[in-house]
Amino acid sequence: MTVLKDISREARNLAAVFEATGAEVVELDFLQISNVLLDLYGEDIRGRAFITNDPVHGEMMLRPDFTIPIVERHMANNVSPARYTYSGKVFRRQEEFPDRPREFLQVGYEIFDGANPEKADAEVFSLVNEALSGIQVRIATGDIGILMAAVRSLSTTDTRKKALLRHIWRPHRFRTLLNQYSGLSSKPQPNQDLDDYNKLLDKFQAIGSRKVQEIKERLRQIKLESETDPLDPEEVKILDELLSLKDRCMVARSHLENLSKKMPGIESTVDNFATRLDFLKKNGINIDRLDFEGSYGRTSMEYYDGFVFGFYSETHMDLAAVATGGRYDALTERMESGKKIPAVGAVLRPDLTFLLREKNHD
Repeated sequence: MTVLKDISREARNLAAVFEATGAEVVELDFLQISNVLLDLYGEDIRGRAFITNDPVHGEMMLRPDFTIPIVERHMANNVSPARYTYSGKVFRRQEEFPDRPREFLQVGYEIFDGANPEKADAEVFSLVNEALSGIQVRIATGDIGILMAAVRSLSTTDTRKKALLRHIWRPHRFRTLLNQYSGLSSKPQPNQDLDDYNKLLDKFQAIGSRKVQEIKERLRQIKLESETDPLDPEEVKILDELLSLKDRCMVARSHLENLSKKMPGIESTVDNFATRLDFLKKNGINIDRLDFEGSYGRTSMEYYDGFVFGFYSETHMDLAAVATGGRYDALTERMESGKKIPAVGAVLRPDLTFLLREKNHD
């Protein structure tokens, strides 16, 4: 009981840092309508969520996080700029990791402001850094927006670029596609002329749950892919350099600026990266010691599409991140049916920060 009280006090202390900005303190329902979460996160979340049925609203789940409900609230308020902070429990099934908690507190801070996104990025990061004062942490940062801009800059078909963008958060699948498009692995090949397939398919109305037209379209895409030239080796080399880049932010900045001369399509996102560093420096962050990883966030931050960061214990390597965050403009665009609302936020784990503070006192 004492530990729970201590963690609750830790949560209040963390939240106080964000409340001091004048952010609106938000309380949200424990139960969330699941179809919105499933549409945005995909079916993967079903295996990690506690789900129940409501006679009126249908399938619902205990909130797995706060981000989507916060975005929904902001869209309903229709006020910009806006800042929100919250503190409350989230719930996760832990079948694969039974020792991990099924419910735990999260404290968070979200900014919706398109006037100066890089300044907002730096604000969120700096406040998290302030909230974690006294804890020995290793900080990782990245920028998925630069990688996405590089993919969009490739001199290849839109179909290929869309496929690579869809799998940016799945590194193995992304690499498989990149090798395939580069000619390093075999392409899918139709076994006979496309017209012969179409004539055969015209005799059927459907095959399984797929419509004939869907199958025809897929065959057309396979044929086009088989006839498309491999990716430019120099462009692939730039992608590989971005993915493998791991250095201090100021060194990374110089390297990225050099790459942008070879691939002008990433120039604006690299400029944004440099501007963000300037704001971080103004906020008192030692950017000379801040790390940058070109691939950071690609395995655990699927709805982020720009600046990403994580704070990890330097003394307890086995712990999950004590804080993570980043920019998620693309998520708001999907929720607003095409209208992008610039947004950046962060979540902190009071149970972990309390544990680390206690360890520091031992």
